[in-house]
Amino acid sequence: MYLAGVSERRITDITEILWDTKVSAAAISRLNKQVYPRIEAWRTRKLNGEYPYVYVDGTVIKRNWAGEVENISVLIAIGVNADGYREIIGCSLGMKEDEASWSEFFKDLKARGLSGVRLIIADKALGLLSAAEEVFPEAKYQRCVVHFYRNVFSKTPNRLRKQVAKMLKAIHAQESKEAAFEKAAAVIDQFRYMKLKEAAAVVENGITETLTYMDRPFPFEHWVRIRTNNALERLNREIKRRTRVVGVFPDGDSALMLVAARCKHVAESQWGQRRYLDISRMEELEAEEVRVAV
Repeated sequence: MYLAGVSERRITDITEILWDTKVSAAAISRLNKQVYPRIEAWRTRKLNGEYPYVYVDGTVIKRNWAGEVENISVLIAIGVNADGYREIIGCSLGMKEDEASWSEFFKDLKARGLSGVRLIIADKALGLLSAAEEVFPEAKYQRCVVHFYRNVFSKTPNRLRKQVAKMLKAIHAQESKEAAFEKAAAVIDQFRYMKLKEAAAVVENGITETLTYMDRPFPFEHWVRIRTNNALERLNREIKRRTRVVGVFPDGDSALMLVAARCKHVAESQWGQRRYLDISRMEELEAEEVRVAV
C-alpha cells in the first residue's frame, strides 16, 4: 500500500483501522514491507476445488486523481466451497462497475482456479451479467431479491411501500417456481389496479431473474441464502465503516490494500470457520438428475 502524500495523522488513522493501535509514520514504513506482501499473496492466491455459489458486488471508495477526487470501485467476490464454507475469493480494483471491469475481474478469478460455479448471485450491475456469461457460461445468474425490491420501491409512493413489500415477499415465499410465477402475475395485476404501472413494469420485466434459485439442482434448504446478496452486503458495510475514517485515498492501490487487509481479517475470523451451506444436498439432486436422464 502506498501512502505517499498522506499526512502523519492520516497514516496513524489508517494503522489504527488495520491493527487497532496507532504507530509512527517511520514504524509504518517498516510494517508495510512486512505486512503488505502477505496481504497481496493472500489476495492473489490460487483457488482450489469447486465453488458452486459465488456472490459478487462492488463497493465505491473515493481516491485522489490529479488533484481531483473521484469514485473508484473495489470488486469483491465470496465463494461457497464444496465443503459449504464461505471464502473471500476476490478483491480487485474495478475503476468503474462496467462490463470491462467485471469481465477482467471474472477472468482473473478463473485464471486463479475458480471452477465449478453453478450460480452467481449479484445485483443487476451494468455489464455484470454479460461478463459472467462470457467467462462462466455454465453458471446461472440470480438477481438479488433485496435489490430487486428496492428497485420496485423506487417506483412506489412511501405510503404504499409496506403493502407492496408484503406482496413482493409473497412471490418469493412460494414453494415452486411455477407457483411463484402465478403469484407474480397476480401481484402485477394488483399493482396495475392500484395505479402502480411503473412498479408493475419492474416486476414484469425482472421477476424471472429473481427466481433462478428455485431451479434444480439448488435445494430448497439453500433458497433463503442464495436468493440475496446479504452475505456480501454485510462485508461491504464493514469495509465502509473502516474506510470512512480515511475519507479520500491518495491512490487506488492504497484503497485496494486497505480493503484487502480488512477482507483477510474477516476471512480468518469465525466468519470463515462456520459452515454456511450443506453442499451435499446439491450433489444428491445432481446425482438424481443423472439417474433420471439415464
